[in-house]
Amino acid sequence: MRGTVPGLASPHPLGETLPALYAEDSFAQRLCQGLDEVLAPLLSTLDCLPAYLDPATAPADLVEWLAGWVGVAIAPGMPEKRRRQLVAAAARLYVWRGTLSAIRTIVELSSGQTPEIRESGGTSWSQDPKAPLPGRPEPGLVVRVRTAGPDIDEARLAALIDAFVPAHIPWRLELLPDETRSWWEHPPGPDRE
Repeated sequence: MRGTVPGLASPHPLGETLPALYAEDSFAQRLCQGLDEVLAPLLSTLDCLPAYLDPATAPADLVEWLAGWVGVAIAPGMPEKRRRQLVAAAARLYVWRGTLSAIRTIVELSSGQTPEIRESGGTSWSQDPKAPLPGRPEPGLVVRVRTAGPDIDEARLAALIDAFVPAHIPWRLELLPDETRSWWEHPPGPDRE
């Protein structure tokens, strides 16, 4: 329940559900009217529950709560439109965990920047059994994000990326502002699943 709403009528007044004996009892009817005023916002919330659970229509203060449901960390200064997009896309993106498109999308939604992603792997096809293998033998991933200021929360972005990178792949995040560079390195380990 989000709070009382003055003048909100209950769609199911309690006084009408009392036995006929209490239909003319003014005390019972006033007591039920007082309870109706308290229960009306609750009933209204329950009637509109799908709208509260949809990131596109949920009140702004509930979007962060919904983000916790889908395991997404939202930066405090993130614009509301991007917050809603990130929460809406998160559950769908978990299906694509470990893919470059999911990592790229989650970085774009959380930072507002298109990342440059370099990976060590690759695929190819050849009829020659001695053809060189693509990529590098050691696995690795680098996510580079260019930003003009300190508007990206590195720890939150790193936590989001960590949820989408395969557990056995060491990776690093490079934030490339105008003059400085920050590195977040994450080797594979038993604590990553």
